[in-house]
Amino acid sequence: MTDKAPHLPVLIEEVVAGLAVVPGETLVDGTFGAGGYTRALLGVGAGRVIGFDRDPDAIASGPSLVPDPRLTLINERFSQMDRVLAERGLLPVDGIALDIGVSSMQLDQADRGFSFMNDGPLDMRMSQSGQTAAEFLNHADEGEIARVLKEYGEEPRARAVARAIVAARPLTRTAELAAVVRRALGFRQGQKSDPATRTFQAIRIHLNAELDELEQGLRAAERSLRPGGRLAVVTFHSLEDRIVKRFLKTRSGDVPSGSRHRPMVAKGPAPTFEQVAKPVSPSEAELARNPRARSARLRTAVRTDAPAWDQEKAVSAGRAVQ
Repeated sequence: MTDKAPHLPVLIEEVVAGLAVVPGETLVDGTFGAGGYTRALLGVGAGRVIGFDRDPDAIASGPSLVPDPRLTLINERFSQMDRVLAERGLLPVDGIALDIGVSSMQLDQADRGFSFMNDGPLDMRMSQSGQTAAEFLNHADEGEIARVLKEYGEEPRARAVARAIVAARPLTRTAELAAVVRRALGFRQGQKSDPATRTFQAIRIHLNAELDELEQGLRAAERSLRPGGRLAVVTFHSLEDRIVKRFLKTRSGDVPSGSRHRPMVAKGPAPTFEQVAKPVSPSEAELARNPRARSARLRTAVRTDAPAWDQEKAVSAGRAVQ
């Protein structure tokens, strides 16, 4: 399988295998990016791929990256896929691939402000609309910044970093923010990892509501897939993977049984997914080609013929597996 995209899609062979494409099927690439998954799916015979991306740049460059008449590109969040597909008369679909988080293209473009590897404006907006990272950091109070860093970056010294950010305001550049975080945490050259990574991750997730988008996107996929349709989700950190794991555990009916120490859990709706394999991580060979894949994890599942759960029942069942 040849990939001519400017960036390497992670676990691409495993995603294609998990979707078990039958020639002529209609598939959704919910996170189009540079089109790596889409190109691979078309390459194994997909009849049509519908690519979603909230980033207008990704949609604008899509036709040149994947010049194929079987591709339909939609500038929309993947959490809206069921509504958009229904409006276009494209439901149900045979398979859905989701590659969660920021794309390599976004990371590598300094003017998008996602990374501190190259200095750029503090932006971090995937859709290029709404509040920028600079606006958030320069106007939020210390407590709110600390909450975001702790909740979305799992930063153990969130309050110290937030205090340093407030003291250094106004901040406008990624290099400025990275320097503030490093000073606050006593970073020394040669350390294995840069502590600014956690802060950048947290702010990006907050601004783009990424975890809410993932939860809504999984429910949209549930409503979009036909019975027997396949779902493949690639995550890049524990916060994302935890959401996918909990969703598939709940939707596959894997709820705890009663015991003398715990009351019996009421039986929920019929399972809407069947988990078909254990989570998959990149091979050593892939990590050698693409170090950014090191934290990736793929989970796959097959849609049953049960109706999609309504949200009230889903919340109740979700509490049972936590």
